[in-house]
Amino acid sequence: MTPASAKPYRGVFPVAPTIFDDRGELDLDGQRRCIDFMIDAGSHGICILANFSEQFVLTDAEREEVMDAALKHVAGRVPVIVTTTHFSSRVCAARSRQAQEAGAAMVMIMPPYHGATFRVSEKAIFEFYRVVSDAIDIPIMIQDAPVAGTPLSVDLLARMAREISHISYFKIEVPMAAAKLRDLIAAGGDSIQGPWDGEEAITLMADLDAGATGAMTGGGYPDGIRQIIDPYFAGRREEALAAYARWLPLINYENRQCGLQACKSLMKEGGVIGSEAVRHPLQKVHPATRAGLIEIARRLDPVVLRWGR
Repeated sequence: MTPASAKPYRGVFPVAPTIFDDRGELDLDGQRRCIDFMIDAGSHGICILANFSEQFVLTDAEREEVMDAALKHVAGRVPVIVTTTHFSSRVCAARSRQAQEAGAAMVMIMPPYHGATFRVSEKAIFEFYRVVSDAIDIPIMIQDAPVAGTPLSVDLLARMAREISHISYFKIEVPMAAAKLRDLIAAGGDSIQGPWDGEEAITLMADLDAGATGAMTGGGYPDGIRQIIDPYFAGRREEALAAYARWLPLINYENRQCGLQACKSLMKEGGVIGSEAVRHPLQKVHPATRAGLIEIARRLDPVVLRWGR
């Protein structure tokens, strides 16, 4: 466990799913059990309300409910990152200020985008993040992901890190992530406090070799990601490589077959939560796909499959 005050933040910070009951309503008791499991399984911190949390199917009121329930239940045991992404600078700043006031250690924000075509210039992106930074006193993590469809150049990211006071963490999950991490660290120097890996850790070893100090993964098996990261940071490369090879089939299955539902299926199978429901129009994974996930996971004996039994 990492104290919430420890900085710079590093290690395994998985995304917590948003838990629903079988009717599609928020299950806040299930949410609390989910949080407890993720901490017990070795998470150094937790991210909430991210894309893997189905943030895009929540009302604003539900976002607040989930955030308040999660932060109160964590109660400082680990740092919590709250995703506050919104196209509007004003709304994003207000969300971020609210997250800070509720106890968030950091906010994670994608660049402004809407649908397939609404984008803004690099100048507007820079101003967007400056508006948010001026509203808060906690770090900002920029999420550089294909879903935004907004190219973020290394030069722009490094300049924002140097010139905007609270921008210091970067979740890089674009193709050739390791190369971008390496270039970002070289360009930004000490301004880059947290160069992080994403995309379920599918490129984790390459990203660690490039200088990544954190991994934001799915929430189903932080204990497995710890088996890779802990020896790597301790200088035991062969042990880290062996662990990566061991866990990669499950990482790949989550990334390529199940997506955000992998975590919920694992938690339901292990008795952590009562329902693995996703909100319509999302559809449950095929039973055969789910069975394949559980089959691979059982070979690894992750905490999730025995935590609630």
